[in-house]
Amino acid sequence: MVDKVKATTNSSLIEMHAEELLLALRKGEAITPLSERTTSLTIDDAYQISRLCLQQRENDGEQLIGKKIGVTSLAVQQMLNVHQPDFGFLTNSMHFNNGDCISLSKAKLIQPKAEGEIAFCLKEDLHGPGVTAQDVLDATLWVAPCFEIVDSRIEDWRISIVDTVADNASCGVFVIGDTHTPPREIDLAEAQMEIKKNSQFAGSGLGSAVQGHPAQAVAWLTNTLGEYGIPFKKGEIILSGALAPLIVAQSGDKFTMEIEGLGSCSISFCD
Repeated sequence: MVDKVKATTNSSLIEMHAEELLLALRKGEAITPLSERTTSLTIDDAYQISRLCLQQRENDGEQLIGKKIGVTSLAVQQMLNVHQPDFGFLTNSMHFNNGDCISLSKAKLIQPKAEGEIAFCLKEDLHGPGVTAQDVLDATLWVAPCFEIVDSRIEDWRISIVDTVADNASCGVFVIGDTHTPPREIDLAEAQMEIKKNSQFAGSGLGSAVQGHPAQAVAWLTNTLGEYGIPFKKGEIILSGALAPLIVAQSGDKFTMEIEGLGSCSISFCD
């Protein structure tokens, strides 16, 4: 039976959980859900755990290059049984090139799932709260198709909202398509995505699946992180959330994606 810590969460517990998750990330191993052991964990606590992990990763030489929002669509919320968005950070070590074959063992991926979404690249800083979807579009240089490979350091994807926020929004790695499109050239809410896994149809969705419009999801993330004093910076990549249910990824799999008006993206996996 898992021992549960019922006392008010304190800094030593936050540091302990951050060390656990960082070790799990580095070793490619899953751990028992934090929420099952420390029942007092809040989203604010989870955010502090995530920040401590990021700080150590930056100390080790990784560079912060963007942010992500996850669990935005109803389909993904129902799949993971998490009913509000999560948020996390992107570093340069998580970014692979379009078409790359990623080694699951070298990337330390444990239980990866592929999701198709729209990535935003900023041409201006954004500071929440108070940011609107129109503000996001005005501040965006380009948008592009993106595969985010989500992965959980929590056993069997048995996550609550605090588990996934603490675990950097269950982010693994990501790739972005080579075609970059100004954000107002198409209606992003009506953009149709189709995903194939090993040349077979595997999922589809519209841009409206994420909070009605991908820019609305990015605005939510800007405002949420703004409450913690975290701005969005010019040049950062922002991942706006999955447009369709997640798809299990294994060695030998190849995923391709096409988003109408935005182009294509692909990724494959080996041992």
